[in-house]
Amino acid sequence: MRGSLKLCLSLLSLSAVPGVFASEKQLFERGEMSQPQYTLPPLPYAYDALEPHISAQIMELHHSKHHQAYITNLNAALTRQAEAVQTNNTTSQASLQQVIKFNAGGHINHSLFWLNLASASAPETNSSAAPELIKRIQATWGDEEKFKEAFSAALLGIQGSGWGWLVKVGSGDKQHLSIITTKDQDPIIEKDQVPIFGVDMWEHAYYLQYQNGKAAYVKNIWNVINWKTAEERFAGQVTDPLKTLKDSVWQ
Repeated sequence: MRGSLKLCLSLLSLSAVPGVFASEKQLFERGEMSQPQYTLPPLPYAYDALEPHISAQIMELHHSKHHQAYITNLNAALTRQAEAVQTNNTTSQASLQQVIKFNAGGHINHSLFWLNLASASAPETNSSAAPELIKRIQATWGDEEKFKEAFSAALLGIQGSGWGWLVKVGSGDKQHLSIITTKDQDPIIEKDQVPIFGVDMWEHAYYLQYQNGKAAYVKNIWNVINWKTAEERFAGQVTDPLKTLKDSVWQ
């Protein structure tokens, strides 16, 4: 299957150096090159740093168990995909596509999610840390509170599991902000869209603390949004470390 071979080779070719891709392809086909192994990124704060808004118990389980599971399953699926390509097992290649997408999305989304949170006592959680972004939010929604109302409504409107995102769309004079929701673990993949921050609406993100009180979770998460990181993403100052993975899976 051409798409599966392209996926595997793209993931292996992490540096686009002229003349290197062919040799990597040969190594891959001979079974002398292993799939890249993704690892759990450390949190930039302690598990209890977001209390009382998100409990230490939830953060530890969410990070060390749920996020780790996406990574473990992604690595296993990529290894199986490489083996299927080597043996020309097109049935296995096809069956692994959705597994790879789901777990790659889980890894990508959570890696971003941890960085757009901070302790409520940190200066980063004050929207004054994002002056340019707030100006654009005010120009788009009228004021910050109206934006939060619109974003919260989008989060609570998600049926089942998914994510809510503030996204920068386009560039130059056509650049604008938009609120987007994605299903399950689908990430933001459009080339002209940059996620500024996202909120996880899977039950594992809140249920142990809030049970069926999703509205309370959504209300309280605003206390721990890292506006400084959001400003940096809005300004284009953050490099996406998982861009190769995203581009390879969703080409």
